[in-house]
Amino acid sequence: MINMYKLWSFILFMLGFINIYLGLIFLFNNNSVLLDWEVITLNTSYLSMSIYLDWMSLLFMGSVLFISSMVILYSSSYMYSDLFKIRFLFIVLLFVMSMMLLIISPNLISILLGWDGLGLVSYCLVIYYQNFKSYNAGMLTILSNRIGDVSILISISWLFNMGSWNYVYYLNYLDSNTSFWLMNLIILSSFTKSAQIPFSSWLPAAMAAPTPVSALVHSSTLVTAGVYLLIRFSDLLYIYNLDIYLMISCLTMFMSGLAANFEYDLKKIIALSTLSQLGLMMSILFMGFCDCAYFHMLTHAFFKALMFLCAGLIIHCMNDSQDIRHMGNLIICIPFTCSCFCISNLSLCGFPFLSGFYSKDMALEYMSYSYFNLYIFILFFLSVGLTVCYSMRLIYFCFSTSNGLMSTNNYSEDILMIISLILLTIMSICMGKILLSLIKSNNCMYMLPFFLKVLPLIFVFLGGWLGYTLSLMTYYDKIFGLYYNYFVTFISDMWFMPNFSTYMIYNKLFIFSKMSYEFMDMSWGEYIISSSLPNSVNYLSSFYSLHYYNNVKIYMISFIIMMIFMILM
Repeated sequence: MINMYKLWSFILFMLGFINIYLGLIFLFNNNSVLLDWEVITLNTSYLSMSIYLDWMSLLFMGSVLFISSMVILYSSSYMYSDLFKIRFLFIVLLFVMSMMLLIISPNLISILLGWDGLGLVSYCLVIYYQNFKSYNAGMLTILSNRIGDVSILISISWLFNMGSWNYVYYLNYLDSNTSFWLMNLIILSSFTKSAQIPFSSWLPAAMAAPTPVSALVHSSTLVTAGVYLLIRFSDLLYIYNLDIYLMISCLTMFMSGLAANFEYDLKKIIALSTLSQLGLMMSILFMGFCDCAYFHMLTHAFFKALMFLCAGLIIHCMNDSQDIRHMGNLIICIPFTCSCFCISNLSLCGFPFLSGFYSKDMALEYMSYSYFNLYIFILFFLSVGLTVCYSMRLIYFCFSTSNGLMSTNNYSEDILMIISLILLTIMSICMGKILLSLIKSNNCMYMLPFFLKVLPLIFVFLGGWLGYTLSLMTYYDKIFGLYYNYFVTFISDMWFMPNFSTYMIYNKLFIFSKMSYEFMDMSWGEYIISSSLPNSVNYLSSFYSLHYYNNVKIYMISFIIMMIFMILM
């Protein structure tokens, strides 16, 4: 069983290395390849499979395959005692294959195959642990993603007017009406897959999946599929005014950063940080900097995968407890895992000279150069400060000297887990500078005023101080305690968005489903045709029974009524 995990981990690692090597060759030579395989032709209709390879798709595929190989190697130890670990391996491989199909496709049909495959396989992974919480999370995940699948289907039918679904041919030749509706449909599908407002509630709920799956889903596959699709359609987006979408993505980034500061579930905090970074990628993309969004998407994939794998080992050592209030003093028990976790957290915060620093600093500088209003400016920098805030709070709860309610009962750091953590740590430290020198090879100098240059660092330090202050919060605080807990509940519950996505929708529709059931399943046709004869026989038999058991009374009443009529006449 373990050898299967090691074999597939090695295969994916080698494929990832080959893809990254080819991506660098394509990047230096500015090449791109379009392969079109005509499967079948009938009269004037044909079915073809297209593959589009350029430096962007090859580098992203290489990153996904590298992270997948590390996750599978980690899973060989993490899922060792699971009864169905081979089934788990094949589901994860199917998940990776769906993402590969989405990355290389210039055809909306094959994009839909990968897109829908990601949704369906993620449902199987979310409900992997068979309990009611996992079932509810899986239904919320798949039903939210179905909205994006429907919008992709409508886009396919809309592009059918052009004679083909290969969107790369037609992005510069669409008329204004077609391109406007296609742009809105693609953005809607990307918002559902990347969990932007108002579809944000499924992302923390998907934490019911095993932790290696969370590392794969939240780093480079499922949630980044929407960002990657918008990067591919970026030529279509920038024709129109995207201010409303920019505001929604900035609000997503701010909302998730606030919610993570009042959450106590370790995996949900990391999931909310993923949502915050997705909001950052989307907002930079809607500002017009698709290269910067792609750069941050790649760097984020490595340190977020490392963060989830470290969190999985911490949860495993804490006897499957995910509450950070139960933790504390873990640095003594599992020092290497805690060191990797701190490195990934600092990279997420944008600590200087780690990989997250280069992409986040570039995003903030691009935003400072652009002519956006004070509202967007403040939201951006506040979100950066909130990222440092919940990261410092997480480090304080997990690794500080104050012990939690539970003791660590497993001190072992498995060698397979250590190997995957070491490789991802190296990538989390070095990948930002490497990608910056490769993608931004023009070496342009950007001049900023001094206060704008140091403003990200100021917010980083202010966020760290605020995170330490919030970690000392007790239930008896006047502002954030139980005295005014509605405010804390509102923030930690993502502005009541899970309620909007679940109870607010179906609770009011029960009466309509009852009416539909009575009208459709118990309709007039069934009532008149199928039930008329039994109902009439039933009525006649009841009438006969009434006469049979009460004949004396009926005769007496009839006789009295007849006598009264005769007297009156």
